[in-house]
Amino acid sequence: MSASGKTIRLTMAQALVRYLAALRVDPPEGEVALFGGVFSIFGHGNVAGLGEALYQYREQLPTYRAHNEQAMAHAAIAYAKTHMRRRMMAVTSSIGPGATNLLTAAALAHVNRLPVLLLPGDIFVSRRPDPVLQQVENFQDGGVSANDAFKPLSRYFDRIYYPEQLLTALPRAIQVLADAAQCGPVTLALPQDVQTMAYDYPVAFFAPQIVKFRAQGPAVDELQAALELLRSAKQPLIVAGGGVLYGEATEALRCFAEKHAVPVAETQAGKSALAWRHPLQLGALGVTGSPAANALAAKADVVIAVGTRLQDFTTGSHSLFGQAKLLSINVNAIDAMKWQATPMLSDAKLGLSALSQGLQDWRSSAAWHTLALEQANIWRSTVDWITSQREVSAPALPYDGEVIGAVQRSSIDSTVHDIVVCAAGTLPAELHKLWRTSTPGGYHVEYGYSCMGYEIAGGLGVKLAQPDRDVIVMVGDGSYLMMNSEIATSVMLDRKLIIVVLDNRGYGCINRLQQACGGAPFNNMLEDCLQGPLGAPAIDFAAHARSLGALAENVKTISQLEAAMQRARAADRTYLVCIDTDPTRTTEEGGCWWEVAVPEVSQREQVKAARAEYEQARQQQKV
Repeated sequence: MSASGKTIRLTMAQALVRYLAALRVDPPEGEVALFGGVFSIFGHGNVAGLGEALYQYREQLPTYRAHNEQAMAHAAIAYAKTHMRRRMMAVTSSIGPGATNLLTAAALAHVNRLPVLLLPGDIFVSRRPDPVLQQVENFQDGGVSANDAFKPLSRYFDRIYYPEQLLTALPRAIQVLADAAQCGPVTLALPQDVQTMAYDYPVAFFAPQIVKFRAQGPAVDELQAALELLRSAKQPLIVAGGGVLYGEATEALRCFAEKHAVPVAETQAGKSALAWRHPLQLGALGVTGSPAANALAAKADVVIAVGTRLQDFTTGSHSLFGQAKLLSINVNAIDAMKWQATPMLSDAKLGLSALSQGLQDWRSSAAWHTLALEQANIWRSTVDWITSQREVSAPALPYDGEVIGAVQRSSIDSTVHDIVVCAAGTLPAELHKLWRTSTPGGYHVEYGYSCMGYEIAGGLGVKLAQPDRDVIVMVGDGSYLMMNSEIATSVMLDRKLIIVVLDNRGYGCINRLQQACGGAPFNNMLEDCLQGPLGAPAIDFAAHARSLGALAENVKTISQLEAAMQRARAADRTYLVCIDTDPTRTTEEGGCWWEVAVPEVSQREQVKAARAEYEQARQQQKV
């Protein structure tokens, strides 16, 4: 510290870590650190500078070692999602492949509007040792490195050329991470030499501070336009998106729905916004939606989209509720204006509360309310029936819906205590329809980027955020094989996961889509792939998990799965259960059209027929 006591000499890396460690949030349960820790895989590009700083401040800001850079970033993103974007993590890698391994995770966070601070090592600013190990040389621009690939995938990007640059870069980064409208990945590229350079930083820069998450209410004119639209509605429908959860608006949603007799359908990101047994809960909407939600969406005269990006799986590629007028409540102006909506730029909780106050005693029509209650009840009964099936007749294999039922039957507290984690393949569709939860956040499915390999790594992040909940990772064999290394990390950190592998011996979801588009089964299921004389291996997923330190077993039947799940819940470490499943069967109820382009010209008659159906279906799109 200087003689005046107002500055302190630190390296850039030390200053960065000290600043992050001082940031706090003040939720109702008490003040805690904004950053729950830093995931790191060290290399020559970050070990000497940032590594030394993380060691120095390891008590204030814990560092977690992972086994794959993309996976550790997924874990950090899942941590933030579980905390409803109120807490987050940082991730650091070396230069080169360590940095570029983070790109997929950056894209995932960008699409899902989730905060993560990425700190990749970078080249030398001095250029004295150029080209350094793992440097990607650009012959037209000497200032470009591999980290420039983060620019389109980051909500805010900066490269730290001087230590004092942190004085502006870090507050900007935190502002973006904590801003509901801008929220997403932030990348600060850290050149290797600058990490180690020292500067006399103001001591006040490191004073503990509470990070505020601002909530914006609606403008008067937009609120009045929304009220005018709703007062004319007789058959309104709420589409609850992830913004309901991130805006802590679940209670406001329930109160609005009950007071005004408006049924609720949920997107993938919004599922768990309303308890599954609520009388006005229609369930999942869209391509992976329930028959109740989709039927009422097709009849609604006004759709109230709350905190949703309105992606194609929600809207049926804009074919599902094209007849309805659209009111969009969103903190992001781009989202609020989509598809000629009446926009109301607002936080979900403040927006719903303002609407409810302005509507006073207005309610949907009695007939619409009755229809919603009837359809919701029928769907709940259907879900109960599907998930109660305990066996299938040999030689048939169980399908995902029956597996989901066994998982939830294995604990009487599943709807309250479990958090299910998934991302890609057939399972997100089945879980969207069939998983039952009464707790906000009890459903954690990454379906914005639908990234195969997110599941186990994401489960680790969820468990770090909610160590007292049972975290159930449901994953297909394809996603498991893409990324499974964080099983070992979960064992090392004593963060127990329950992993259910559904082995259908290939990419069953895309195989069905391929055939629905008229294609021949090709290069998806293992039996349809080019093979050598030994053929495709018979993979023992339980043995593989045991090699990573987990407990594991293979089961053959639904009753065996249910019993194995009870053993898994009682176990003292990560536990994997694998069951063979049918790659062809899915839940028939629900769903709607999804636009997947079919070739105009083909030698296959099946493709020609699929193209004709495709062109006919496109006539229902609202453009």
